[in-house]
Amino acid sequence: MSSTEVSSDQTVKMSVPTLMAMVVGSMVGAGVFSLPARFAGETGVWGALISWVIAGVGMLMLAFVFQQLAVRKPELDAGVYAYAKAGFGEYLGFFSAFGYWASACVGNVTYWILIFSTIGKIWPAMGEGDTLLAFVLSSVCVWAFYLVIRRGVKEATAINRIVTVAKLVPILVFIVLALVYLKPKVFVDNLGGGPEVGPLFDQVRGTMLATVFVFLGVEGASVYSRHAKRREDVGRATVLGFLSVLAIFASVTIVSYGILPLDQIAELRQPSMAGVLETAVGPWGEAFVSVGLIVSVLGAYLAWTLMSSEVLFVAAKDDDMPRFLKRTNAADVPGAALLMTTLLIQLVLLITLFSDDAFDFALDLTSALSLIPFLLAAGYAVKIALTRDGYAERPAGRKGELVIAVLATIYTIFLLFAAGMKFVLISFVVYAPATVLFVMARREQGRKLFSPVELGIFALSVIGAVAGIVAVATGAIDF
Repeated sequence: MSSTEVSSDQTVKMSVPTLMAMVVGSMVGAGVFSLPARFAGETGVWGALISWVIAGVGMLMLAFVFQQLAVRKPELDAGVYAYAKAGFGEYLGFFSAFGYWASACVGNVTYWILIFSTIGKIWPAMGEGDTLLAFVLSSVCVWAFYLVIRRGVKEATAINRIVTVAKLVPILVFIVLALVYLKPKVFVDNLGGGPEVGPLFDQVRGTMLATVFVFLGVEGASVYSRHAKRREDVGRATVLGFLSVLAIFASVTIVSYGILPLDQIAELRQPSMAGVLETAVGPWGEAFVSVGLIVSVLGAYLAWTLMSSEVLFVAAKDDDMPRFLKRTNAADVPGAALLMTTLLIQLVLLITLFSDDAFDFALDLTSALSLIPFLLAAGYAVKIALTRDGYAERPAGRKGELVIAVLATIYTIFLLFAAGMKFVLISFVVYAPATVLFVMARREQGRKLFSPVELGIFALSVIGAVAGIVAVATGAIDF
């Protein structure tokens, strides 16, 4: 395939169902299958309910923010990155683009870990998805997907629609069967969580990164906004997709508390949903969930690889990434961005070989990296509502949209607090070196490398990165 850029009239257009499938396909991936053990290790039923209420309201506010921005700023493509740049300048826009892209790549690594952990139940050489053999086979799969996605956006999104439907079936069956086999006494015993999980506030805080991970993808339609038939379709698909997935995630978590005692759920190997259903209905339940997981994760991997490549591509088109990343092939696929995405996934896969808990580390790092882009997008929504930018033609609803944007901003700040300093510092270790791409782009344009404000932001990121490296080297932060 050639590497020529595709003209705008050749851009593949997507309907609401297709955009919604991108949202659902992105969110329903590895995370949902890990929820029972992740939550049981932190909290009981009451804490889980509070967590889902907070996460549901907070993420719904973010979903509304993306809906509002899609309508108020229809000229901005690749939402998360474009909003940060428009609101806070090119360098923070670059940080948002890179952070979102990096979080997507790290998240994709969790998919392969979970797949081979599932296979490890019947093939012990795979371990929990973190052995050398699992790494080799994961790498083969990563590059096989690279070749498939190069065939085109149209073909890849068609596959995603089919996979999205297929993977919802086992999850819904799990919920129904868990309700049928729910043991009221076990459920009641798990209500408070017990003394080992600590105070209720700490329980809720401990689950926050898990909820961020499973909701990543709520912005999926906005990332692909250049492919939407109508700008209004972006917001509609975002909200509909989010509400559908919230109901599924909360149900999977809560019904699991009625099958096994809290400590036993927490000790289940991932995917813990399979262990819960095995307890309820026997070995076939584990096999059923395992097959569903593999289908689900492959679909999510496809969607996330598409979206992460799109972010690099649009950033390069706006001259905030090196120009080599804006080349597309005859199938409208940003080939260089796709290759760079695949290379980072491969690198993070290699790093997980040295982690004590590869899955949880990759999951939490994915969540932490995504928080800065989300915070900047929410902050931009606050800014345009306050300045009335984008409200000249349709001023109605500004006050309500301002409230939503403020709530989304507060929620994202709380998530940074919940993540803790460990993942904030590790995020800087990823962010600071990435500035070399920003410098390359500025040099290509013959522009000054940094403004005074940008230089200050860069200095802070370097300080954070150095602190993170020192913390890892001294053992204050472990993997």
